[in-house]
Amino acid sequence: MNPLMTIKGTLAVGFILAIAVAFGMGNGINGINGTIWLHVLAGVVWIGLLYYFNFVQVPGVGAALADTDGPGPAAINKYVAPTALLWFRMAAAVTWLTGLSGLAQLGGGMQGIIDAFTFANGMGVIGLGAWLGTIMLFNVWVLIWPNQKKILGLDGQSHDADTIASAKKVALMASRTNTALSVPMLLCMVGYGHGLVF
Repeated sequence: MNPLMTIKGTLAVGFILAIAVAFGMGNGINGINGTIWLHVLAGVVWIGLLYYFNFVQVPGVGAALADTDGPGPAAINKYVAPTALLWFRMAAAVTWLTGLSGLAQLGGGMQGIIDAFTFANGMGVIGLGAWLGTIMLFNVWVLIWPNQKKILGLDGQSHDADTIASAKKVALMASRTNTALSVPMLLCMVGYGHGLVF
């Protein structure tokens, strides 16, 4: 059986290849390297889905709504969006938690987290990235997800048109804010590991 025929098999192949690279070309995977690896991997999923929503799904649903002879956005809203939002929320949480763990490992425990969030002891770049990531996590869980549940009818309640229109606006603005913040956040995330100092 070809492992690339399933998503679980595909991910397993990816992890096996990454571990082979780590041990074959380096010294393996230690605590901090493993944490950073998982942090970046989860971050790629989170930001990738953020970009998918903003660059593909929102314009696609808009075009589907405007096309009166087309199939409409029902399939996206019923089958694609709930699964994408689940992966989006979980990737955001894992990214933030592994980031927090990485800060603790970098700074010798809780002091590393404090140093990052107060921009102390050379942790300014990564600290700014941590703040941006924290704001983005807040937006995902407090603004985007509760409003998407209303928009997609996933909260088990019926909402009037004004409530849905308001939810769409809040979710869109929070998502666009995250898209804008992702650019400097990624600069800080990558910059810290490559000697960017400011």
